[in-house]
Amino acid sequence: MVRPNGEDSSIEAHQPVAPVLPYLPRDPVSYRPNIGLIGCGGITKDHLTAYRTAGYHVVALCDIETGRARKRKAEFFPEAKVYRDYRDLLRRDDIAVVDIATHPRERPSIIEAALLADKHVLSQKPFVLDLDVGQQLVELAERRGLKLAVNQNGRWAPHFSYMREAIAAGLIGRPMAAHFDVHWSHHWLEGTEFEKVDQLILYDFAIHWFDIVGCFFPGKTPRRVYASRTASPTQRMAPPLLAQVLIEYTGAQASMVFDAHTLYGMEERAIVVGTEGTIRSDGPDSRHQVVTLVTAEGQMVPALEGCWFPDAFRGTMGELLCAIEEDREPSHSARLNLDSLALCFAAVASSLRHEAIVPGTIRKLP
Repeated sequence: MVRPNGEDSSIEAHQPVAPVLPYLPRDPVSYRPNIGLIGCGGITKDHLTAYRTAGYHVVALCDIETGRARKRKAEFFPEAKVYRDYRDLLRRDDIAVVDIATHPRERPSIIEAALLADKHVLSQKPFVLDLDVGQQLVELAERRGLKLAVNQNGRWAPHFSYMREAIAAGLIGRPMAAHFDVHWSHHWLEGTEFEKVDQLILYDFAIHWFDIVGCFFPGKTPRRVYASRTASPTQRMAPPLLAQVLIEYTGAQASMVFDAHTLYGMEERAIVVGTEGTIRSDGPDSRHQVVTLVTAEGQMVPALEGCWFPDAFRGTMGELLCAIEEDREPSHSARLNLDSLALCFAAVASSLRHEAIVPGTIRKLP
């Protein structure tokens, strides 16, 4: 059949169909342990929304400000018990897994206490501020036969998850370039505790992208990283909101641009170029992304389900529970996460020193 403009509509029937890939969060087959949440700040609304949807058993909520814990209890798990002291929660023998969502500085001591209490742990990101402390916690978990994972939920954002699975399946061949552009406003954090984080963009925010780039280049070790940052001339927040990163690999490269003071025309893009294809994602923000896979077979657009918030939080807890059930290392284990942190710390140091840094040589967050 020929359309009035002369195009053959039968071409549509020959468009290749995007491969079906296991990008959605997984739940364990039968393992449903009791879970305790330590720290009930704003982000935990997404944690608990995902856990309730998945049918996970949250039986305890802890926060030094018990009003926040009681609020989460009323919203999500009315039968859960509220604690002010995390040590009281850890004394419960019926709790097997704890989600630790406190601020970074107090988190290592809580993780250590949880492991010594024989609890499997999901730690909020960024995992630690010191790689050597992180290594010690990893070794403690391994000695006690426990799973220690990091809530790098960006891996299970539908677009990143599909891209990660496509690369793992060899659909674009060998990845040789990955580039990320994030252009949107961070002023929703104005007046919060996060405004006090000087390295808000390269550290607290970009840790998702440092982790993702590691997923897109599995087995590759970054050789050097160069980063810079500056303040927008009209921004109101204290931390510099403009940042960029260049990462050098042997036979590959990656870049990141964060324009966190984009007030109009916000957009987010990611592209991975391989030896046999390209996969990209773009949209107005992280919640609304369209993925396109292009190979010799043609252009394919998968219809993706879900949303980064809150579905990706089901991914992080679900992967930990699956790893416990299957007695294997979680794909987001703390041991593997140290590589993401090494890249992040190097980028932060580079932005301060104005020179290229070898990841792993900066042991503490500058």
